[in-house]
Amino acid sequence: MGVARVFVVVLVLICIFLREGRAATFTFVNRCTGTVWPGIQSNAGSSRLDPTGFVLPPGTSRAVPVPSGWSGRVWARTGCAQDGAGKMVCATGDCGSGSLECNGQNAATPATLAEFTLAGGNGDDFYDVSLVDGYNLPILIEPAGGATGATTCAAAGCTADLNARCPAELRTEGGAGCRSACDAFGKPEYCCSGAYANPNTCRPTAYSQVFKSACPKSYSYAYDDPTSTFTCAGGRDYTVTFCPVATPSVKSSGGPGATTAPPTTGGLTPTLPGAGTGATPQMPRPAGGQQGGADGQGVMLGDNSWIASLATGDASSAPPPTRVALALRSSLLAPFLLLGLLL
Repeated sequence: MGVARVFVVVLVLICIFLREGRAATFTFVNRCTGTVWPGIQSNAGSSRLDPTGFVLPPGTSRAVPVPSGWSGRVWARTGCAQDGAGKMVCATGDCGSGSLECNGQNAATPATLAEFTLAGGNGDDFYDVSLVDGYNLPILIEPAGGATGATTCAAAGCTADLNARCPAELRTEGGAGCRSACDAFGKPEYCCSGAYANPNTCRPTAYSQVFKSACPKSYSYAYDDPTSTFTCAGGRDYTVTFCPVATPSVKSSGGPGATTAPPTTGGLTPTLPGAGTGATPQMPRPAGGQQGGADGQGVMLGDNSWIASLATGDASSAPPPTRVALALRSSLLAPFLLLGLLL
C-alpha cells in the first residue's frame, strides 16, 4: 500500500512539473514596409518579459520566451526617432520611456493592442487584438498548430487598414493613427463609464461600428464580447504579425531636431521571402483563407480582462525563467514536496 501511494504521488508531481515548466514563445514578424518598434507590457502580477521593447526592421522576425501564466499586451510603435536630447520618441504607440525598452510603461493611444492571458481559466490561453484604445496598424495573432474551431485556436486580428477609412474627427495629425471615440471625446457613452459602465447601457456607437465594419470580429468597444472571444489550450506558441496582409507605410515622427534611431538588429531573423532585397514579402492569410478589408479578424477576452490589462505595474523586474531553469527548479523542489505529501 505504501509503495502504491508513493508511485501515485510521484506520478502526480511529474504531471504538475511538466505543466508548470512549459513556457511559450511569441514570434514577432514585421511585414510592414517600414521599421516598427514592438513594445511589451506585463499586467500587474505577471513577470516582466525580456526585452520590453526592441527594433524590428521590415522582413524580419524575433522570438521572445514567455513563461506559463503570463498576461499582458504587446503593440508596435511607429515613426520612432531620437529627439534633440537623445531620447527616443515615436509617432504612435510611444511608451514614454525615452528608450528602446518600455520598462513596464503602456502604449500611448491610439495603438492596436495584442493581449494575452496564458494558462488562465482551466489552463486555457485567451488572446485578442483590441481596438478599444484606437488603431495604428494591422496585427494578426496565430497560434501554432492551426485552428480547431471558429474561435478555438483560430487566427485572430484586424488586418484592415483603418487609417484609410478613419473619420476625420478621430484621425491623428499626419494620419498615422485612428483614435477611439472615448479617447477623442471622453464621454461616458463612448468610454462605458459612469451610468454606461455595464453591457446593458453601453452599446455600440457610430464610431465603434466604423471599426466593427472593417474588422467584424475585433473588439471595438468595452462590451463587444459575443463575437470577440478567442481561446486555445495552454502550451502553444504564438506568432504576432504586424501588417499581415496590407503593407501600409509607417509614418515618421519628423519632429524638430529628430534623427533616425539607431538600427540595432541584434537577435533578428530575416525569415520572409525577399527580405533585404527590396522584394515584396508574401503575405500570410488568416484561417479560412480570409483577406484584409471587411473580412479582417480581431478579438478581445470575453471576460472583459482588457480592463485589467490597463494596469501598468510589473510584479518583477527579473527576466522570465527559461525552460531549462523551470525544469531545474521543479527537480529541486520535487523531494521536498514529495516528503510533505507522505508525512
